[in-house]
Amino acid sequence: MERQKVLLFCDPGIDDSIAIMYALLNPALDVVGIVSGYGNVEQEQATQNTAFLISLANSGNIMIIGGAKGPLSGEYTPYYPEIHGEEGLGPIKPPETIVGELLNIDEVFKLIEKYGEELIIVDVGRATSLAIAFNLAGEEIMNTVPYFYIMGGAFFVPGNVTPAAEANFHGDPVAASLVLEKARNSVVFPLNVTNKAIVTPEIVNRIVATENNPFQPLLKAVFDYYFEAYQELVPGTMGSPIHDVVPLFALTNSDAFKYARRRVEIETKDGPFRGATIADFRPKPEEQPEELLDYIALEMDYNRFIEDFISVMTRKL
Repeated sequence: MERQKVLLFCDPGIDDSIAIMYALLNPALDVVGIVSGYGNVEQEQATQNTAFLISLANSGNIMIIGGAKGPLSGEYTPYYPEIHGEEGLGPIKPPETIVGELLNIDEVFKLIEKYGEELIIVDVGRATSLAIAFNLAGEEIMNTVPYFYIMGGAFFVPGNVTPAAEANFHGDPVAASLVLEKARNSVVFPLNVTNKAIVTPEIVNRIVATENNPFQPLLKAVFDYYFEAYQELVPGTMGSPIHDVVPLFALTNSDAFKYARRRVEIETKDGPFRGATIADFRPKPEEQPEELLDYIALEMDYNRFIEDFISVMTRKL
């Protein structure tokens, strides 16, 4: 089976870190590079976390590319240590020195040139780094990539950082708007789907009991921290949503989702709706040019998601 080549943009963060673990363990995915930017933690810490995870997998051939240090607007970025821990990995303190060489953003364009239509870009962090890539390279080069899988937004459900907005898009709505305007064949995975990607402590205990790979003890530690935070955020919850794994799962399980094709727009003005996602879900939506339409995930087969997550996370390494 030919593995799907992936360039991952992220800001680890606990759920981003679990997504990296999943991607590195998944036999169907070939991660050719990781772009680490600010978001859940500062860019330097996100890069250390990325390098630490790659070193655990003994995957030193994966490029680590330096992403954005702050939003396009230049606004102050709040971080959430109560959710992700001071250094982004809950109670875990990764080594302070970066493992390997931190590469410049132009390596993104070299990877696109090398792999072309074989490569899919997955962005599970703030959209800033991907927006910068579009600004530097231009739409023609970036859209050599056939699809952009993006975790962000919320449709038909409340936001998770404001009543209207999800954290990734709210963190830099200008960048998110730019990416969705310029990228062709964007596939958006909003909270109405990712909120349902609930992993319970029982599932994690089942995974770590196998002792098959070096990520499992780390998964237990960071998940327990994350779950404790979610019990405060969502009283009565039975587990924690692993938002950022969902787009990676979708890469090889597209039939586990139901999608709508609509143009996604982002509110960029200051006010209570800043960062909110907008799409026309009327029975007869206003006609838009085909190239402006995005794929919006509306439903996901939860049982398949969990079966796949357990299968991948218990894989021997």
